[in-house]
Amino acid sequence: MDAKQNCWEFKNCGREPGGRNVGILRACPAAIESRLDGANGGKNAGRSCWVVSGTVCGGQLQDSISEKIKDCLDCDFFSSVLTEERESFVHSQELLDLL
Repeated sequence: MDAKQNCWEFKNCGREPGGRNVGILRACPAAIESRLDGANGGKNAGRSCWVVSGTVCGGQLQDSISEKIKDCLDCDFFSSVLTEERESFVHSQELLDLL
C-alpha cells in the first residue's frame, strides 16, 4: 500500500518546508500547522488543509475557513482523504476543536 499523501504532495505545490516555492510564496500554513499532526494520517495539517486559513488553492488565497469550505468540499484531494480514511475520517468540527 502506498503512503498517504499530504496536500502538498497530491497538488505538487512546492510549499512544504524546503519545497521549491517556499522562497517565493512562503511555506503553506497547512504544511506547518503542527496542532493537526497525524489527523487523517497526515503530516501537520497535510490531510486536514480544508480547516486551515491562509492556504492557496487554485491560485487563490483562501483567507477564511468559512469562505473556502465550499470549494474544499468539491476538491479532489478532500475527496481522496475522505475515501481513504472512511470510518477513521476526522471531521471538520473535530479538527477545528484542535485548533
